Amino acid sequence: MFFDFGKPIARNTNEFVEYLVINYGDAFEAITNSILKPLLFIEGVLRSSPPIIILAVVLCASLLSTRNIWLSILLTFLTWLIGCFGLWEPAMQTLAIMLVSLLISIILGLPLGIICANSSRFRAILSPILDLMQTIPSFVYLIPAAMLFGLGKVPAVLATVIYAAPPLIRLTDLGIRHVNSEVVEAARSFGATKIQILRGVQIPLALPSIMAGINQTMMMALAMVVIASMIGARGVGETVLLGLQRNDAGRGLLGGLAIVIMAIVLDRITQGFGRRLQARRPHKGG
Repeated sequence: MFFDFGKPIARNTNEFVEYLVINYGDAFEAITNSILKPLLFIEGVLRSSPPIIILAVVLCASLLSTRNIWLSILLTFLTWLIGCFGLWEPAMQTLAIMLVSLLISIILGLPLGIICANSSRFRAILSPILDLMQTIPSFVYLIPAAMLFGLGKVPAVLATVIYAAPPLIRLTDLGIRHVNSEVVEAARSFGATKIQILRGVQIPLALPSIMAGINQTMMMALAMVVIASMIGARGVGETVLLGLQRNDAGRGLLGGLAIVIMAIVLDRITQGFGRRLQARRPHKGG
């Protein structure tokens, strides 16, 4: 009744991955090293820094973004609770993976979003790809990532980027396309080039939307930490995974609470900066 398409697809996929490993193994190793070195550096800085310094950074960032002393104190207190759970170092490992994933997502996402905003044809091509990146279960691309780059932090970062970058691309595109056309025309009438208009008008006015994209990318990156722990990425996700594997509900709950706290703190800080940019937007647009 059914044609057997499954076996040929699986066989060809395995042969293709094997071909890549054999012929381009050095390139994949170079990519691995280029990601692993800054990741280990950031992780080392975070883990070696006294917790009081990290807490002070959280407090200062909260004050700068929200201008609310009580909310800033609450966010700092929540961060302190992670240490009270005995998960400070795993939290710093998770934060390092999230920051590197966010940095790569920004490096890739901003240019792609800008190109989408200026090319309807490119947007039409990229949109279904972004849909696939967001809808395909993350386990599907964890397998080839692990086969090509080995187990550990690097495939976890790459899988996180695939999952988390689309919101930044879409919101960058949306923000630039919604910049007031009269402002763009005014800049063009004064002789500004396309690059000058992009740097001096479109990107500054689209910053609230771009910040919202960064916020969403950050939250989605945190959502990947438990899944990434299945291929050797250390951090809070590993605590949750061990709780599941050992039927230790207490350990799993502590890991889950730590992830929720990190999400709340980072979300409030980035949203605070986004709201400040949004409040300044009418002034800039005028």
